[in-house]
Amino acid sequence: MLNSKKTNLLLAMAGAAVLMAGSPVLAQDAAPAPAAAEATTAAPAEAAPAPAAGAAAEDPASLNEAVGGGHGGGGLTPISMFLIAHPVVKVVMIGLVLASVFSWTLLLIKLLEFGSLNRKTDRFLEAFRGARTVADMRRVSTSEEFDGNPLADMAAAATEEIELSRQAGLSITGEHRDTALLRAQTAVAAVQSSIASRLSGGQQFLASVGSSGPFIGLFGTVYGIMNSFIGIAESNTTNLAVVAPGIAEALLATGIGLFAAIPAVIFYNYFNTRIAAYGVRSDGFNAELINGISRQLDKGA
Repeated sequence: MLNSKKTNLLLAMAGAAVLMAGSPVLAQDAAPAPAAAEATTAAPAEAAPAPAAGAAAEDPASLNEAVGGGHGGGGLTPISMFLIAHPVVKVVMIGLVLASVFSWTLLLIKLLEFGSLNRKTDRFLEAFRGARTVADMRRVSTSEEFDGNPLADMAAAATEEIELSRQAGLSITGEHRDTALLRAQTAVAAVQSSIASRLSGGQQFLASVGSSGPFIGLFGTVYGIMNSFIGIAESNTTNLAVVAPGIAEALLATGIGLFAAIPAVIFYNYFNTRIAAYGVRSDGFNAELINGISRQLDKGA
């Protein structure tokens, strides 16, 4: 019995010793748990800068939107560039636009003028070729229906000279025939020489716009680019968003200059061709008129 009690006491003491020895090990095994918790807490903190990087990635898009006016680069329109342009460049642009408007207006006016001129000339030639005497030629050429027509004026001048010679008592069908016919030719030549100047109204303006329009636009471009470089120097930056509007407005001036000059040159050449063609027509009528008068004088009419 005594030995059994001793044995139980020894086992109890051994178990207490084992428990006391094992408690540090358990403490060491339990310690990593807070560390893991701290690691778990620190992970979101380290991941926090990621949105900042994303925000930085959005900065170029924001810059493009600011430059483009938030419409995919469509903020710089011709109107907006005109509004932000320097006053000198604005004056150049306005002048060129007005010149272009006048050129197109001249185109419409002269197209109507030449169309009416050719129709009236066709009617006059038909009536003139039906005349049988110098008096009939004079009556047709001086009628109100053909008033202002160049060919009618040529016929009126020739027949007027023949009539004046007749009223002066000269024998226009006899000894004074050649001199009367020569005076008629001179009168026709005087009228014919003014046809080109009568039909060339507005041509000088078209020629001026066509020749000087690009240079006027270039002046606006040079002035605008000069101001852009001055702005670069003052702002101490070469950012495209800063310098692009000034350069764009400067180039717009050259574009408007070409827009005004190119149609003006085309219109000028076109109407020069029409004037030359009518001049050829007047030359042919000159010969027809003198032959007709000469024939009537030979007939004694």
